Amino acid sequence: MKPPMHIAKEKDIADLGFTQVAEEERQAAVLSKMAELQASLRSLSTMLENCTKCGNCAKQCHSYLGTNDYYNVPAARAELMRRIYKRYFTWAGRLFGRFAGAEDFDAETLSKWLTYFYQCNECRRCARFCPVGIDTAEVTIAARHILSEIGIMPKFMQGIAGNMAKTGNNMGIPNPAIVDCAEFMEEEMQQETGLDIKIPIDKPNSDILYIPSSADFFTNIDTMIGAAKLFYQLGVNWTISTEILEAANFGLLFNLNVMREHNERLKAAAAAVGAKLVIQGECGHGWRAAKMYTEGSSGPVSFEIRHILDYCAEHLDKLPLQKLPMRVTLHDPCNYARAGGIIEQPRAILRACVTEFVEMTPNKEDNFCCGGGSGILMDEMMEIRMQLGKKKAEQIAALGNLDYLAMPCSICKAQIPPVMKHYGIDNLSMGGVMDLVGKALRLAEK
Repeated sequence: MKPPMHIAKEKDIADLGFTQVAEEERQAAVLSKMAELQASLRSLSTMLENCTKCGNCAKQCHSYLGTNDYYNVPAARAELMRRIYKRYFTWAGRLFGRFAGAEDFDAETLSKWLTYFYQCNECRRCARFCPVGIDTAEVTIAARHILSEIGIMPKFMQGIAGNMAKTGNNMGIPNPAIVDCAEFMEEEMQQETGLDIKIPIDKPNSDILYIPSSADFFTNIDTMIGAAKLFYQLGVNWTISTEILEAANFGLLFNLNVMREHNERLKAAAAAVGAKLVIQGECGHGWRAAKMYTEGSSGPVSFEIRHILDYCAEHLDKLPLQKLPMRVTLHDPCNYARAGGIIEQPRAILRACVTEFVEMTPNKEDNFCCGGGSGILMDEMMEIRMQLGKKKAEQIAALGNLDYLAMPCSICKAQIPPVMKHYGIDNLSMGGVMDLVGKALRLAEK
């Protein structure tokens, strides 16, 4: 079995501090890493030991429903690690082997791990419907971390991690280009509003550090413009930082140590500008990594961490909004609705910004993933991505005529447009929630 993605070369991962373990040493290395995680993550042992194999997760998983591949049933995918866990970490597995549902770790197992743990979007919908609360995302995260620790990772993720280490953002935008992009957006806002709305960069003594997705300086500039207009209207002292122009934290998606390095960069950038409030931009998994793991894995912080949609919703009464004549629905990014507490805030914002807001079914905590979550945006996986996005396309098609699909996450913004095109859903504008805030705001000179 050949994994569907391109694997990073040894010389490329060496730049990130990883070493590719020799084939004959991989079994021992994997078991060593599993032992480390078992000792440090009690949740992993819980997920591996308590599945009853009831099968309820199968009908709730967009990955299985889109591919009809048995190993994309969440319980079956987790079983790929569970069998190894049983073989080497339980007395029954050590004594009875396959008779106890245990297997040796070998080359075939490695190939299946690479194939199927990278077809899980870590959306956690299976956990939402599991009668005993098994969260397959915990197993997926652990498996990807182990694979990266033995030097095996997608080239796509290695490239993003490399860009982040070198430039402070996933897209590899150098500082002069950041300044140019900010000036371009400032000119756009000046032409539209006649106002001098600034995007401050590395401004010392700032009260707020805003961390957008780097895509907001490239493909999603209306999201960044919406945030800048919001801060202008509220009259706050804010800045962005060239040290961390990136809300997305791909470490959560393939290596926990890389995730911690990103969070340490966040802490340092906040200290450098003196911010007491860090506001994360529109990125689903980035919000989860910042909210749950900045302090949890890297120690105490001296600032508050909030999300831009939460911050915006709190200040709606201060915003001069004129409702846009649009019929709009909301895609709930998985890491907002099932992991980050961002559910009602975008709905309040949309109702304030447009004339008609409609819900897709299911929604909120029960919503289906876009199919690109957990960073599997590799071009070579496009066919699989389209299969994983099938349920999302069906949800949107069921609503009939729409003017706009709000999808407040950079990965969703990259995944959903090609999914809509693939399934023949045309004439639909798509973008972030903050895009609409920027368009609905009627600003006056300060």
